[in-house]
Amino acid sequence: MTTDWTAIRRRLTVRRTANRPPWRGRQVGHGSILAPLAATLAASVAIGVGVALAQAERARRAAKAQRARERRFAQLPGEPLSEGLRRMALGQLDLAIELLGGGGAGAGHGEAGDGPPEERAIHETRKALKRLRALLRLLRSELGERLFAREYTILRDAARRLAGARDAEVMVDTLDTLLARHPRKLARRRALIELHELLVAERAAARQRALGDGTTRGEVLCELAGMRERVARWSLSERPSIAVVESEMRRLYRQGRRRHRRLERGAGGARALHEWRKRVKDLRYAAEMLGLRPLARRADTLGEHLGEEHDLALLAALLPAPGRAPFAGKRGKQARKTLLKRIARRRARLRKRALREGERLYRRRPKRFARRLRRAHARASRV
Repeated sequence: MTTDWTAIRRRLTVRRTANRPPWRGRQVGHGSILAPLAATLAASVAIGVGVALAQAERARRAAKAQRARERRFAQLPGEPLSEGLRRMALGQLDLAIELLGGGGAGAGHGEAGDGPPEERAIHETRKALKRLRALLRLLRSELGERLFAREYTILRDAARRLAGARDAEVMVDTLDTLLARHPRKLARRRALIELHELLVAERAAARQRALGDGTTRGEVLCELAGMRERVARWSLSERPSIAVVESEMRRLYRQGRRRHRRLERGAGGARALHEWRKRVKDLRYAAEMLGLRPLARRADTLGEHLGEEHDLALLAALLPAPGRAPFAGKRGKQARKTLLKRIARRRARLRKRALREGERLYRRRPKRFARRLRRAHARASRV
């Protein structure tokens, strides 16, 4: 018995290695639980990470949708007009501040299209400032002359600091359009190719001046941020329908109508057309704010004709004089003359189209226009 017990004790104690079951305790087919446990833990972690990523993506999309809603440049369904106008002003200020601060072009209201980020930033910022100025015009009576003048001056000065870069871009685009429209008459002329190179170089320099000057950008950002704080404190009166802006809508329409009639009689040149274009743009933005899409589209079509005419006039005015590069020599002077002739023909066509479109847009008297405006806004608000 003693010998048998000794053998048993040896098997239980001496021969058993650490962390192993007693003899024959580990049967064939018994695997380690570590591998399944590790797989389970890995799967749990993966599921947790996936859930966290999905939640973060949903939150990001919700924030993006909320930001797009807040920056939408139109009255929302069921939204009081005075509240909507303040929301639109804050949204456009946020967009301009984001663009100038390097937050990325195309955020908010829409994409600017093709082109480098600097160009898109300038383009979208100027559009936001134009919308803000049109909005201020609508609220001129509501805000009072003193407050209106202060805020309008801030926006006008900010836009002027970016105007050089945008004008340089427009000059390149306008010349490109002319060269593409007349490939045989214009595109092959050496002087015009050199002119294009000069305009491209000027565009690059203008962009650098507009966005590369940190001091100027900082000053504009500071002004816009201060304006945003004041707009957030606006207390606009609550009135039914479009009563809060009706008088200013009539004023905008009346001013555009008078300018159209004056131009129809042959009074005024490029300057008068440019001033008419400003009022047409204001009317278009006002229609967008009120959700009046047909009116906005018609004003936009007219504004495009007047805008192209203005760009051509600006290009003609900025051309170097005959004898100066790139218009030196006989061929250079001939190229300049041909270009000016094509510009004049195109401007005449655009002016004719603009007057025709203006007759459709401004055919009603201001009082009748206001009555139709109220009815159209009531229909749009129910959608």
